[in-house]
Amino acid sequence: MLNLIWLKSFIMVIEQRSFQAAAEQLGLAQPTISQHIQKLEETLCVSLIHRVRSGCQPTEYALRLLPYAQSMLRLHDRALQAVDQPSMKIGASSNIGIYLLQPYLQNYLHKQVFIDDKLDIVIDSNPVVAEKLENAEIDIALMEWWPGKTGFESQVWKTEALVLITPPDHPLAKLSSISKSILSGLNLLGGESGSGTGRILKSYLQECQHLPTVSMQLGSTEAVKQAVRAGIGISLVFASAGVDDVPHGSLCAIPLEDHALTKDIQLVWRQQPTIHQKQPKFVEYLLSSQLNL
Repeated sequence: MLNLIWLKSFIMVIEQRSFQAAAEQLGLAQPTISQHIQKLEETLCVSLIHRVRSGCQPTEYALRLLPYAQSMLRLHDRALQAVDQPSMKIGASSNIGIYLLQPYLQNYLHKQVFIDDKLDIVIDSNPVVAEKLENAEIDIALMEWWPGKTGFESQVWKTEALVLITPPDHPLAKLSSISKSILSGLNLLGGESGSGTGRILKSYLQECQHLPTVSMQLGSTEAVKQAVRAGIGISLVFASAGVDDVPHGSLCAIPLEDHALTKDIQLVWRQQPTIHQKQPKFVEYLLSSQLNL
């Protein structure tokens, strides 16, 4: 078993590139730091740190170990916090955290019954949120795509329609809806990777001979909207992402034919160890209040 104290010394040596500097940062004697590294190397049967004139250099094995060591220390801190200062960490993919979650979060925090609950919110890409959930760095996740994994419970929280956004002067802006045949031949701007839109499109257009092409991957819906306003291209986004832009005329949002292209927002939380334990309060709130806002 890897000793967390050894790992803390290991991380500090890599960060400081010096045994002496690491010892000073941790308030330990340098021989103690050296002993921690030695024990870690003996346990793993590999060399982790090379001493050179300029300081210390991590080996290839050290660089492989580093992210896991950092994750173990973060998990240790979360475990202590869960006991000493209970709080609920909520993770949301960027589109959900920016365009959907805020009014629910505000309403939850204003409810007197939950006044003692502490919430921490993490907004990141869908893959990062999923990884944080699996690593116990967050307790609850709201994601655009979740494959389903052992040890977790999930439920569809909301179903969000996707719309095509274009500049006001684009030829497609005159249409009342976008058919499958038109959609399949478009060149689209890509937003956040790993959000599952490609999977949904493939299923939605399975009867078509072609799928839309993606010319850029801009990383976020906000970046996509800016690019569309600038006339660089067009894209598919959450209908809720355009509610502030369409009334002002800076973008046009065109629904898909029969409003059939939608994305299920997954609410995921860690499975409770016994059947007698209730769902987390925030999960109960989201599932019960989704029709009341």
